[in-house]
Amino acid sequence: MPYPEYLVAPMREELTAVGARECRTPADVDATVASPGVVMMVVNSVCGCAAGKARPGIAMALQHAHKPDVVATVFAGADVEATERARQYFTGIAPSSPSIALMRDGKLLYMIERRDIESRSAEAIADQLTMAFDRFCVPAETTT
Repeated sequence: MPYPEYLVAPMREELTAVGARECRTPADVDATVASPGVVMMVVNSVCGCAAGKARPGIAMALQHAHKPDVVATVFAGADVEATERARQYFTGIAPSSPSIALMRDGKLLYMIERRDIESRSAEAIADQLTMAFDRFCVPAETTT
């Protein structure tokens, strides 16, 4: 049974407030993943490491000069089918929440799993994400 909306609404708001697009259905996930450029898909969660580490770390990282073209989120335990669909894109990665994926053209580029989040501070997660943003989200140089 999914978590009640009154419980998860404030946790959803922490990510939508920093620009994340909510994906509540598998169709939302597919449409978002098909977006041009780099898509960051966050599997949000009610756990303490999501509250104290993942969501604050994501908010800090999104202040960086380079960032994904699209930021989106599904909520594990609330948007059950959407979360299952998002995880189908995370090829070779066991389901975990919270988690953060960078994708392009539906292909996984980079993943931070729960085990990576639990052992780090929000600042360390932000650092890890900004390094990934610098690697995968820098626009191609134009030659003139």
